[in-house]
Amino acid sequence: MSIVADNQNVKVIMLDVGGGIVSNCYLIVCKKTGASVLIDAPGDASKILKQIEETNLRYILITHTHFDHLGALSQLINHVNVPVAVHPLEKDSLPVEAGMLLNNNDCVKFGEIELKVVHTPGHTPGSICFLTDNILISGDTLFPGGPGRTSSPDALKQILKSIEEKILVLPDDTRIIPGHGDTTILGKEKQEIAVFMAKPHDASLCGDVLWLTS
Repeated sequence: MSIVADNQNVKVIMLDVGGGIVSNCYLIVCKKTGASVLIDAPGDASKILKQIEETNLRYILITHTHFDHLGALSQLINHVNVPVAVHPLEKDSLPVEAGMLLNNNDCVKFGEIELKVVHTPGHTPGSICFLTDNILISGDTLFPGGPGRTSSPDALKQILKSIEEKILVLPDDTRIIPGHGDTTILGKEKQEIAVFMAKPHDASLCGDVLWLTS
């Protein structure tokens, strides 16, 4: 486990979920009440269960339903009686039944914390991020150095629109906590995105894109 964000209200912990092709898994804890939510469910369920046992888990929130974010989900729900929440466009791709559907601007409340749902299509149609204070859990929408992988030029245009309209409007000191890799600060990403946007690009561009070299 490692703490990736910590303020007077919340603590965000990246869990150790085991090896293999897995994504980051985060536990967000209300510091005043101990209530928590789990963001995505990759890797080994037993490892996750051991690390969340001292908190009061209220929800499992899924940023999107690619397999590398869901490997532990079916086993987890056999041990924790909490709703699994996802965007409506992703619910049919879940390996379990969705207990709650999340749309843009919805709020997930636990303890004294509210997580705002930010719908950011592009990586997948129902990709969502979660915002509280100056912390954005960005899923596979925004990483340090580039956007999430896209499957077509239209999807790249869509994810760029999502980032421009939903994320770049946030304060520069917003901490970006992504679905893979390290955290970053939005102000740094804004500078690199500006470089990308100022350059011409081939109409067929998609896939793994980097702000400074694509």
